[in-house]
Amino acid sequence: MRSFSRRTARRQLVIWTIGAIIVLMLRFAGSVEPAGAAESAANVDATRITKADQDPANWMTYGRTYSEQRFSPLVRIKVDNAKQLGLAWYADLDTDRGQEATPLVIDGVLYVSTAWSMVKAFDAKTGRLLWSYDPAVPRALGVNGCCDVVNRGVAAWKGKIFIGTFDGRLVALDARTGKQVWSVMTVDPSKPYTITQAPRVIKGRVVIGNSGSEYGVRGYISAYDAETGNLVWRFYTVPGDPSTLASATGSNGTRANAARVRATIGSYRRSWLSTPIPATMYGTTKPPPARNGTMTRSSS
Repeated sequence: MRSFSRRTARRQLVIWTIGAIIVLMLRFAGSVEPAGAAESAANVDATRITKADQDPANWMTYGRTYSEQRFSPLVRIKVDNAKQLGLAWYADLDTDRGQEATPLVIDGVLYVSTAWSMVKAFDAKTGRLLWSYDPAVPRALGVNGCCDVVNRGVAAWKGKIFIGTFDGRLVALDARTGKQVWSVMTVDPSKPYTITQAPRVIKGRVVIGNSGSEYGVRGYISAYDAETGNLVWRFYTVPGDPSTLASATGSNGTRANAARVRATIGSYRRSWLSTPIPATMYGTTKPPPARNGTMTRSSS
């Protein structure tokens, strides 16, 4: 009973959160209508994202802007009227597993991902379900996730919605219908990789990373052409030839590597703070613990 109550409360919290977002959009930003038949759904490009501060009724990318400050320029919500916020509508999700996505709101349509990498599109004004997509992630793969089968969100670009799936795929959907346009496997499916992060789209390239370092996989970031799904480039966050990394695991090698990392981060930080540069900043995570040269699974 206690477990059921927790699951129910978690699902209701997500439902209420989505409802609160709708209230913010409708009561304080002005009513927005879904794109008409003659318009392109999710018609998002670099110009719109760059000028997001001039378009406060929309939330077009994860973090709202390329700088990902998650700060809304809306000014009509204040301390004295915040009490007017209330539930406008709610929608039951298909799963009571963890929900961590940031919804996108684009031209009157709310796009949100759920657990197991499913995606839904709602009419932002009425809550009517426009379409739903299920990538059919094999449920047996849930064991590969350290922290449930969550998904942080989707990306939008020129009529498409992009989702990274828990089993390592990157999928492009038609923003109007929810139909799959293309799908690519971004990882080695024989290894315990997962994807829970939200993609980003920059200059027509969908950027996506992966998870699984606690299980011994080598992390990397990839960019795919938004139109075709073709791989454009890949950058490994663990440098060098993986077969020779063991030679740098001694204390001296570790200290030298750490010093180089600190120097690089410091250089990027100074450059970023002084003048914005056309770069994508990604954090990396800890390696799994090793004992006597043998990789072991982390319980943390």
